[in-house]
This record gives sequence, structure tokens and C-alpha cells, in this order.
Amino acid sequence: EANVRSSPTHFGWRTESDGDGISIFGAKDIWIDHCSLSHCKDGLIDAVMGSTGITISNNFFSHHNEVMLLGHSDEYEPDSGMQVTIAFNHFGEKLVQRMPRCRRGYIHVVNNDFTQWEMYAIGGSGNPTINSQGNRYTAPTNPNAKQVTKRVDTDEGDWKGWNWRSEGDVMVNGAFFVASGEGVEFKYEKAYSVEPKSAVLIDQLTMHSGVLGVGGRDNNLGKWSSGVNGDGSGFGSGDDEDDDYSDDMSGSNIPLSTAFLPLFIAMSSFLLLCFEAITSPML
Repeated sequence: EANVRSSPTHFGWRTESDGDGISIFGAKDIWIDHCSLSHCKDGLIDAVMGSTGITISNNFFSHHNEVMLLGHSDEYEPDSGMQVTIAFNHFGEKLVQRMPRCRRGYIHVVNNDFTQWEMYAIGGSGNPTINSQGNRYTAPTNPNAKQVTKRVDTDEGDWKGWNWRSEGDVMVNGAFFVASGEGVEFKYEKAYSVEPKSAVLIDQLTMHSGVLGVGGRDNNLGKWSSGVNGDGSGFGSGDDEDDDYSDDMSGSNIPLSTAFLPLFIAMSSFLLLCFEAITSPML
């Protein structure tokens, strides 16, 4: 535990974390960009208790069960206004579920690369609005896990009216997205934050996902190890149960190794001139 100041006029006790990689609690205007996340005890990213105005972009996720939770509970009404953008991320190997798992709110899933999953990619309950545009979904080999979507603990008679759509997505290896709702454009206004690019550009858009200078597709995040049921770092830990707007950011992907190249060349030229001046005979 720690006594943490949260503003110039307030401080309080912060207790132990429940094991999330990044936890957003009652916060707004949050940007999570160029992170590489895996092997956490609980979720990789959780946003709850009325959090909103969240952008999750250019990240690399791998080796985890419950990846991302948006919303505290189906009954928590303040999460009804939650707006989250998930863009230009690479959901890599050995991910099981919750990419994300949404409770209420308005979620824009745009130009991400989903490289297989073990159970499902996008799930929800509590009538969230989900706008999936320009993504690439690559299904696993398991014939029983080809569906991108999952309505968690909800009868079809209830979720048929939820606004979930897939627009311009590329489905690979038998992946399929079960849409629902009216399909009327104005229903998705709050779940639209950035103009989607064509899904054929996914490799370029997600090329530098993860920590800058490493490259998401080359991240060495360790070997996969199984965990017990309920452990966020475990593999295939069972069913998903209830226990618990921004502009284009794709340009912020210059590798760190090349960012200082012009400075290096300039310094090298300067040192060479100094050396020549010192070693040249005096006239």
C-alpha cells in the first residue's frame, strides 16, 4: 500500500493491485500508446467505474487469457456513456479472449490485426455498441472457435437489438462476425472516432505496434506458460464469466533506432572536421 497524491488538493491510500497490467478507474481522456503487454496476473488493460475518452493504440498484446475489460458491470449505469477507441494494435499469439470484452458504452475497434484467439476476440454484455471497421481477423484452427464475437451470458432474444457491426473487415481462415441491431448509421455516431483505413494496409498500420524501437512483431515476450483457472496469465482458463476519440496515431511509429540517425551523422561530420584541423600542419 502507498499514500498517493492524485491531485494538488487530494491524496489517499492506494491498495494492492488485483493484477492488471494497466488499470483505469473513474478516469477520462486517457491515451495508451506503443506498449507491449503480456503475462499479467489479471487483465492486460481494465477500464471501469465511469472511465471514458480512452484511446488504446499501436500496442502489442500476446500470451494472455483475459486481455481487455471495458466496463465495471452490466448494472453499472455510469459506464453507459463510456467511449473507447481501439486502433492500430496487434493482438498476437496465445491470446484467449476479451479483445475487448465490453459492458455498456460505445467502442470503436478500427484497423487492428487479430492473429488468432482461443475462445473469441470481441465480447460483450449489457448492450454495448461495437463498431468494427477495417480490421483483420484471423481465426484459429479450432473449428468451434471461428466466431469473432461473443455475447456473454445473454439470450439471443436480448442481444438481437444490440448495435454490433462489421464494416470493411477482412476475415481469414474461416473467421466470421455475427452482427446485430438496426444497422442504422446514426446509431454508431458515438462509436466512431477516426476514419478507418483499408484492411489491406493492416501490415503497414501495425508494423511498429508495441514498444518503439522493438517492433511488435519482433517482441520477445518470453515463452508461454500455462496457469490455473482464473489466472489472467493462464492459457485456456475456461469460459468468460463476470467477476469483476482521437485522431490518426498511426504516424507515431518511427523506430527509435533510426530516430537519431541524422544527429549521429552530423556529430560524426563535426568530429571529423575537428580531427583534420588538429592534425593538419600549421600554415
